[in-house]
Amino acid sequence: MVYLVGAGPGDWRLVTMKAVDCLRAADVVIYDRLADDRILGFAPQDAERVYVGKASSHHTMKQEDISRLIVLKAKEGKTVVRLKGGDPFVFGRGGEEGMLLEENGIPFEIVPGVTSAISVPAYAGIPVTHRAVATSFAVVTGHEDPTKAESGMNWKGLATGVDTLVFLMGVANLPHITAKLIENGRAADTPAAVIRWGTKPEQRVLVTTVGNAAEDTQRNAVKPPAIFIVGEVVRLREKLQWFDCLAQRPLFGKTVLVTRARDEASRLTQKLEALGASCLEVPAIRIESPTDGFSAADAAIREIGRYHWLVFTSPNGVHRFFSRLFAAGRDARALGYAKVAAIGSSTAGKLREYGIEADCVPKEFRAEGVIEALRGKLPPHARILLPRAEEAREVLPEKLREQGADVDVVALYKTVAADADADALRDRLTSGGIDLVTFTSSSTVRNLCKILGGADALKGVRTACIGPVTAAAAKELGIAPDIVAGTYTIDGLAAAIQNAWNRAEPMGLTGCDKA
Repeated sequence: MVYLVGAGPGDWRLVTMKAVDCLRAADVVIYDRLADDRILGFAPQDAERVYVGKASSHHTMKQEDISRLIVLKAKEGKTVVRLKGGDPFVFGRGGEEGMLLEENGIPFEIVPGVTSAISVPAYAGIPVTHRAVATSFAVVTGHEDPTKAESGMNWKGLATGVDTLVFLMGVANLPHITAKLIENGRAADTPAAVIRWGTKPEQRVLVTTVGNAAEDTQRNAVKPPAIFIVGEVVRLREKLQWFDCLAQRPLFGKTVLVTRARDEASRLTQKLEALGASCLEVPAIRIESPTDGFSAADAAIREIGRYHWLVFTSPNGVHRFFSRLFAAGRDARALGYAKVAAIGSSTAGKLREYGIEADCVPKEFRAEGVIEALRGKLPPHARILLPRAEEAREVLPEKLREQGADVDVVALYKTVAADADADALRDRLTSGGIDLVTFTSSSTVRNLCKILGGADALKGVRTACIGPVTAAAAKELGIAPDIVAGTYTIDGLAAAIQNAWNRAEPMGLTGCDKA
C-alpha cells in the first residue's frame, strides 16, 4: 500500500490525524523538504527514511526517479508513505505518482493536506475570500519559466477575472509575475503581500502593492519559501493580523535546540513554543537497555521484599522498574512496607501513575537533596534499592553507605549518543541559526558534544541547563552555561529561560515588516 500524504504548510501541528495514522504504519517514508522534521517523528524509529526534497534550483532526485522509487518500495511488499509539504494535489506532483502506481497495479490512497495557499494567508490575517471584498480566488504556480516562448498561463483571465490571486513558489519570478499582471490589466496599486515561512514562528509579512512588490522584496531580502498574494483582501490584514500579536511572547522568532531523548522532548518543546520559540528537536541521547540485560534489576525484584527504601532518580527509572516488575508477574503490592523516595516532582508524578505516593520528595531535586532528606530517617543497617541509569553519579550510593545503609545499585537503562546529522547541526550552530541550546541532563551535554566532535560549535551560542549537576557537566567540557534553572524541572527550566531572556534582550514586534 502507498499513501500519498500531505504534511501541511509548516506548523507541524497542522498535520492531519489521518496523516499521522499513515506515518505510524509506514515501513518506508519518502519525504520532501519539510518545514518541520517533527512530522517524521510519527513514523516508527526503524522505518526507512528517504529524502528526495527539492529546493529552489536544486533537486535531490528527479520526479521520474521519485515515482519509480515509490513503485519499487511498494513492490517489495512495504507500506510506503510519500510525504509532501502542503497538499499532494496542489502543485505536489501527486497525480503523476498516483497514475504510475495505478499503471503498476499498486493500491494507493490520497491523504489531503492543509495547503499553504489558504493557511499561510490566514496566519497573516488575510482571508482569501471575504464578503463584499472577494468572492473568488485562484492558486497559481509561480514557477513557470519566464523565458518560455509561449506561456501556459492565462494572464488575461487571472489579472482581471479573479479577485484574489495566490502565487506559490514565486518569489524568484516576482518581476515577471507583477509585470504580466499589470500588462494584462491589474492595477499597479492593487494591495499585495509576500509571506515568508507562513504558519511558523519565523513568519514574516511584507505588505506592498503589485507595482512595488518586486523591488520591495529585493530591498527587504525576502527569500523562499514564500508566497505572493494579490487582492483587496490584503487590506484586511490591518484588523485580522492575529498571529503577529504572538510576537509579544518573549522567545518569538528565536530558535531553540532541544536535546532530550526523542520520546521525552515534546514537553519541553511545548513549553518553549508557548513562549514563542521555534524548537529544533535533535535528540542527543537514545535510551537503551542496560549492558547486563536487566540481570541485576531482575535479581533485586525477586528479592524486593528485603528492602526498606527504594530511591528513584528519574521518571525513566520508575517506568523501567515497573516494566520489569510486571514482566516478573508481580505488581505494586510486591513493595510491601518499603518506603519510596523520588528525586523531583516529575519522578514523583511518574510513581503516582503506578499507584505509589512517594514518602520522600526532597526540596532540592538532585542526589544531595535525597541524602539530606533521608538523614535520620533510615533504620539501622537499612537496605536500599537504587534503580537508575547505568552511568549515573556515585555520590548518592556513597553518601548513603556513609550513613550505614546497605545500598544495591541496579541499572535499568543506559544513555548513548543518538544518531544525528552532525555536519548539518554543526553548520547551523556556527552560522547563528540556533539561539539557545537546552540541556536536561549530564548525558545530553556529553552526547551532544560527542555528536559534534567537541564543544567548539557551541561557542557563541547561549546554553541553558536544568540544574547545577548538568551545569557542572557542561563546564567540564568547556561550556559556560548562560542559564541554570533554580528549580530542576522542565517547568523550572522553561521559566528560567523566559526570565533570562526578558532581562537580557527585550523583544519588540518582529512579525510584520511593512514596506
